[in-house]
Amino acid sequence: MTSMVMTESLIVEKQGAIAFLKLNRPDVLNSLNRDLLSNLLTACNELANDKNCRVVVIIGAGNKAFSAGADLAERKGMSEGQVLDYLSLIQKTMLSVEQLPQVVIAAINGSAFGGGTELSLACDLRMMVEEASLRLTEVKLGIIPGAGGTQRLPRLIGKSKAKELILTGQPITAKEAQAFGLVHRVVPAGTAGNGSYHEELLKQAEIWAKEIANNAPLALKQAKYAIDNGFDRDLQAGLAIETKAYLQLLNTKDRLEGLQAFAEKRAPQYKGE
Repeated sequence: MTSMVMTESLIVEKQGAIAFLKLNRPDVLNSLNRDLLSNLLTACNELANDKNCRVVVIIGAGNKAFSAGADLAERKGMSEGQVLDYLSLIQKTMLSVEQLPQVVIAAINGSAFGGGTELSLACDLRMMVEEASLRLTEVKLGIIPGAGGTQRLPRLIGKSKAKELILTGQPITAKEAQAFGLVHRVVPAGTAGNGSYHEELLKQAEIWAKEIANNAPLALKQAKYAIDNGFDRDLQAGLAIETKAYLQLLNTKDRLEGLQAFAEKRAPQYKGE
């Protein structure tokens, strides 16, 4: 069953247990204006309470750019107060992506600059077409990454490597990003018409999302919670968080279904209960 909600800047498409958030501004390289950020924020708030959704995939239109980051044409006309409001909005949006209870996959269909890279960093998993690149360009524009880049990138790849990438503003190829664990899967080059979506990437993202969605949804939620909330703690505190998350699953129907399916040598049918 497929349902779709379409705005000028964002398409939300639900296919079974998977929700696709499709950035839809190909003429301006899917840059993040206030309208697109507001639509992303609204979509995340709605998906956070959607018990039927297990995996979220974020992808950009076309094959040139996942997102070019902030819409500089819009930014140029902003007052200082409006710039601060924009910064608050983009930070809130990235946090809403990161805090979704579902697994979130960034399907990086083209190059990502600035806020586009930061959007991918807010996701749990990243896949990327081989001809694309990631780049935090802010220091070349007299600013710094302001949508979480200085905080999320070091946590993902280490402080030293993150400093190199942020302080030089140099691009990261898909293969380089995969080599140091920032990108998990690289997809061969392909084509997409203006306004459409990279077919092979979309196909591979759907396959990966379905593979993840077949797992127990409550277990996925608690595993993500334990990792995210225990990562920056000492081991003892982290283990306490892991135990708390584990205990949330003990009395669930899904846990019993998993055990029964294993004993009966069949695929489990999880319902998120």
